Amino acid sequence: MRVRVATTAVGITAVALLALPACSSRTDTARPAPSSSTRPGSPAAMEQNSTPLSSATLTARLLNKGDLASGYTRKPMRPAQHDDVAVLGCPALSDLGGDAATRGSLDFPRQAKISFTYAGRGGSEVSEELYSDTPDKLSDGMARIFEAMTGCPEYQVLVGGSAVDIATQKTAPPHLGDEQWSQMLTFSADGHDSVVKQTAVRDGNVLVVVSGSPALVDRHLDKAVAKAARR
Repeated sequence: MRVRVATTAVGITAVALLALPACSSRTDTARPAPSSSTRPGSPAAMEQNSTPLSSATLTARLLNKGDLASGYTRKPMRPAQHDDVAVLGCPALSDLGGDAATRGSLDFPRQAKISFTYAGRGGSEVSEELYSDTPDKLSDGMARIFEAMTGCPEYQVLVGGSAVDIATQKTAPPHLGDEQWSQMLTFSADGHDSVVKQTAVRDGNVLVVVSGSPALVDRHLDKAVAKAARR
């Protein structure tokens, strides 16, 4: 079956899709028990989660070159693209049609993004995306798109006439924040493979998504979550 899905509907995998291009996911999630100070319904949790943060506030909480070691160069952001993406062999993605395909599960209005290239690993890249909304909306949006893609461990994406084969592998989520999702994606095209790790952490009313070289994602995830959530 061939499904036409807007790029924005891919949400978390948009960066990888535009760069390689490709998208896919298979995920692992966890929901650790909240501490007594931030359990649902407590005054601290209600105050922390009551109002989504502005895009300007999220931008100020992104990682910057000062937070990273030497060798990192900030990449210019790509212009917004709205080309259709043809997905073959993934029935679960057909459920992302309609409203999800036009708005995207992670198309939250309050967001900020940044990407870096690391010269120390042959031009490896790492990107960070921050989103803010109520915890329920962030959780539902993130879970919906990941769960829709979970049934597609292997499929193909057509972008601009180029075919990309995708294989996915779930990875153990980190013990950070309130909810976590993590996956490894392998993109194959023209005889070349590229591996991208994507990890998302929701902490209250902030969702942090770090994508790129697996080593760089693991290296900077804790710092990204701590800065975004102001821990």
